[in-house]
Amino acid sequence: MESQLDTVFAALADPTRRAILAMLLEDDMAVTDVAEPFEMSLAAISKHLVILTRAGLISQEKRGRVKWCKLEPDALRDASVWMQGFGQFEPVNLDAFERFLEAELAELAPDGAPPRCSVPASGGSD
Repeated sequence: MESQLDTVFAALADPTRRAILAMLLEDDMAVTDVAEPFEMSLAAISKHLVILTRAGLISQEKRGRVKWCKLEPDALRDASVWMQGFGQFEPVNLDAFERFLEAELAELAPDGAPPRCSVPASGGSD
């Protein structure tokens, strides 16, 4: 699965390929229609389409004389699951954490003196 994720993320790394995927969200498109908004050759677009196809993000099908591209939304499922794993942690509000620590330290040393650390400064034993 890891090599497939690598292939998917490599395909998504290019802004042209991401734009192509966004276009295919709307509907299937002929290769020539996919190429139209980009200022590059049809051969260059075809190379992008090959990369997207190898990653499983799109499929290509010949209908008559026209080659059509179709988004394969299930191909992003594994990448999405992998990325969601990083969303399980709440973002840390460092300002609130600093205020909490200041309040805790103030309780430990009410005379205003900094609290003493029980760990020796040298890191060695007493």
